[in-house]
Amino acid sequence: MVRPTQLIHPQREPVAVRAAATVLLLRDTASGIEVLMTRRSAKASFAPGAYVFPGGHIDAADEVAARTAARRPTQSPLQATQAVAAIRECFEELGVLLAHHADGRPAGAADIAAMDRDGHAAVPFAEQCAARGLVLEADRVFTFAHWITDRDLPKRFDVPFLVARMPEGQEPSADESEQFEPSWVRPADALARHAAGSFFMIFPTVRTLQRMASYASVDAVLAACASEQPLWTSCPRGGFVNGRDERFMENDPPFGELALVCPDGQMLHSLDWKSDAPVALLKNVQRLTAPNPGAMTGPGTNSYIVGDAATGHIVIDPGPNDPAHIERLWQAARGDIRMIVCTHSHADHSPGAAPLQALAGAAKPPILGLSSAPTARARARFSAERELADGERLVLAGTGAEGQPLTHTLRVIHTPGHAANHLCLVLEEDGLLFSGDHILNGSTTVVDPPDGDMTAYLDSLDKLDANCEAGGVEFILPAHGHVIGFARTAIAYLKAHRLKREAKIAAAMQKLPEGTPEQWLPLAYDDVPERLWPVAARSLAAHVARIRQQAAVGS
Repeated sequence: MVRPTQLIHPQREPVAVRAAATVLLLRDTASGIEVLMTRRSAKASFAPGAYVFPGGHIDAADEVAARTAARRPTQSPLQATQAVAAIRECFEELGVLLAHHADGRPAGAADIAAMDRDGHAAVPFAEQCAARGLVLEADRVFTFAHWITDRDLPKRFDVPFLVARMPEGQEPSADESEQFEPSWVRPADALARHAAGSFFMIFPTVRTLQRMASYASVDAVLAACASEQPLWTSCPRGGFVNGRDERFMENDPPFGELALVCPDGQMLHSLDWKSDAPVALLKNVQRLTAPNPGAMTGPGTNSYIVGDAATGHIVIDPGPNDPAHIERLWQAARGDIRMIVCTHSHADHSPGAAPLQALAGAAKPPILGLSSAPTARARARFSAERELADGERLVLAGTGAEGQPLTHTLRVIHTPGHAANHLCLVLEEDGLLFSGDHILNGSTTVVDPPDGDMTAYLDSLDKLDANCEAGGVEFILPAHGHVIGFARTAIAYLKAHRLKREAKIAAAMQKLPEGTPEQWLPLAYDDVPERLWPVAARSLAAHVARIRQQAAVGS
């Protein structure tokens, strides 16, 4: 866990969440699913003027009413309460009532017309239903998603996004106080209109409709909800992109960086890539991205500067031999570099080490790492001044502003796979993993034989996972891309992805036993753009070698 003393922004307590529920009323049409949406009042305190689904706060009376509502055996009491709240809000806002009489007859226009839709009616909603012999159909309402309002907002809600089929024979009618303009719309059309600026929606609505657009029918949606668990749970985070605030879910590449830099949801961090100045991630960690963007490097190679004025600094991966980049690294470290560490020998990581060392003059910080193996390609040669041992600790020590001892300890982990001499580093006091090229954000690393080895790569993933578990590591700082959150989840996903790809390669080899890698490639990478196949061919070779090795051992 990151030390609070290293956080850039003062800690704060986000506003407490309030329980609420919303429901997507759905119907099938010849052109696909349609969802019922309404426009919120321009004077609303939350999401004014936005197109939304009906919903609102969960009241104490909803829990009481849920006890007598129709309910699925697998539906929890909380889900039943949420469903009743959504049913009540549908009735108050749109005059739609999911209920039936004791004999099974659905609630009709006469029932609705006879009831008071005012949320502050003298006779509460549930009592009105009971008086007419109506049973609320909580069993027809399913959990689709679970949203928790962003931590930076002044009003926050904990909201299940529920789904239900629109009752036949009923027509929505807005209350004209909270909701206006009820309209049926295909998810794809709502998204297109939002993109065009004519149908404003907030982030959770947009993301929910993006998922909803993938279903062909209401039955398909309800079937997806059969487990009684939300398809996802998200509390988004916000950051600035090109000067505009953008929101991100947990599986979006920038989410982890926002969680590290602004853990309490402060809307303060810019996600723009820049090479002219370092980006502070913590008080003791800066990232300077080299000006070498490309297909293999993404936005560029991330050099990291660990430490502070009291302890001096360690530079991780000084990057290519770019004089301007090297000068900026020197300036970011205030001219106090104690060590230079290269995670591996590739040309976008290690060539800057010697020029950076030269800038230090007589101080001459040692260049540390693992020298390249004989299998390394000619342009990826590297000689460490001292070989780092697996488990070795590199310690920066000093005295803090108030006289307290201060340390930043990087522990070395040998991780062959991407390259034979690859290593990673864990910043022990703050639970951070510097992953070099072993783990990237937004793409998978190339494993290129003979220096790259797929079995070693997968074994190293297991080793990193064990270290993350033992050291409480929550964040991964890769050599390419933003910070990755949920470290162990990311590692598990990456390993599963590799094994899934290997299974496709094995299937291609089985289908064409006399085939060549060139023939297996289109079968195994049919989900990858053809322009990337030359790069994919290198990892395919590593998988083929591993498959054949396993077959030889098995025989």
